Amino acid sequence: MNVPPLCNVLVTGGGGYIGSHVVLALLDAGYRVTVIDNLSSGFRWAVPPAAYFCSGDVADRPLVSRLIAEREIGAILHFAGSIIVPESVSNPLKYYRNNTAGTEALLECAVSNGVRHFVFSSSAAVYGHPASMPVTEDAVTTPLSPYGASKLMTEIMLRDVAAAHPLNYCALRYFNVAGADPDGRTGQATAAATHLIKVAVEAALGRRKEVVIFGDDYATADGTGVRDYIHVFDLACAHVAALKRLTAEPEQSLTLNCGYGRGHSVLEVLDAIDRVAGTRVQRRLAPRRAGDVAALVADNRRILATLEWKPRYADLETIISHALTWERKLQRLPRDRASADNQQAEVK
Repeated sequence: MNVPPLCNVLVTGGGGYIGSHVVLALLDAGYRVTVIDNLSSGFRWAVPPAAYFCSGDVADRPLVSRLIAEREIGAILHFAGSIIVPESVSNPLKYYRNNTAGTEALLECAVSNGVRHFVFSSSAAVYGHPASMPVTEDAVTTPLSPYGASKLMTEIMLRDVAAAHPLNYCALRYFNVAGADPDGRTGQATAAATHLIKVAVEAALGRRKEVVIFGDDYATADGTGVRDYIHVFDLACAHVAALKRLTAEPEQSLTLNCGYGRGHSVLEVLDAIDRVAGTRVQRRLAPRRAGDVAALVADNRRILATLEWKPRYADLETIISHALTWERKLQRLPRDRASADNQQAEVK
C-alpha cells in the first residue's frame, strides 16, 4: 500500500470527549491539526496547544470554507453534533438540525473546496434491534431513535457525495466508548453525563449518590442491557488508521464497526467498578429508556482485516481504571476548567 504525505486535517468538535482524544492521536502521528468547535458542548482546554483552534460552527459555510482554504485542509474528521439518545426522542428536530443539516453544510464546504477525505463519527445506533449478534456492517439498518436516524442519514449523504465527487470516506460505527487517555491528557468532562461508566465512576468517588439501572427485564443473562465497551484511546487510533487508509486508497470508501466483539451487562460493569474502585456503587432500578436495545455487540472482523489497527486496551477493568484516574484528576481541576457551564453532551 502506498503511503502518501500526511495531509492537513480539520477536526470538528475537537473540544469534546472523543474529538479531543482523536486530536491527540493525530498530533502524535505527525499530522497538522485544525480544530473547529462552537464549545456548546466541548471545552477549550481539551484542545492541545499544538492544534490550531477556531471557535465556530460547522454550519457556518463562509467560516468553514475560509478555514479549509487558509489551513490547506485535505481531510475532515467529523465529531460535532448531538448524541444523547433519549433527548433525541423528545427533541428530534434538534438532532436533525445539528447532525443532519449541520453535516450537509460541512460536506458542501468540503466538496466546493476540494477536500478529498472524510472520516465520520457514526454509531451502532444505526442498527436498531439487530436480527443476530454480534452485528456485522451488512446488517439491516433500522434505527430506533432520531439520533440513530441522523447518523444513518449522514452515512447515506456520504455515500451519495462520494459517488458524485472526488471524495472518499470512512464511517466508523462506534459501540460504547469509555475510559480516558492513558497518559491523563484528556478524558470525559461532562458535568451531567449519562454514559454508564462515567456515571458509575462519579458515584464511586462520591460525586453522585447512586447509579440508575434502566431496566432489568431484557432478554439477557441477568436482565440488564449488554453493550460492547471500547476504550476511547483505541477508538482514537482507529480514526488515524482509517485516515491513513483513505489517503492511500483514494478510490475506496469504508463502513466499519468499532468495538471489541464482546459485551458486558450493566450489572457486570458495576461489579467491575466496585472491584477497581474498592467500594460498592449504590444502584437504583428504573424503567427502560426509550430507544434502548437489549444487547449490542460488534462483529469487528472487518476493521481488524481492513485497517492497520490493533486494540491495546481491550479489557473492561483497564477501561474503568483509566476512567477513575481521569475522574480523580478532574476533581482537582479549577472549577472554570471542569465547569458545568461548559459541559459536553456526549451520551449514548
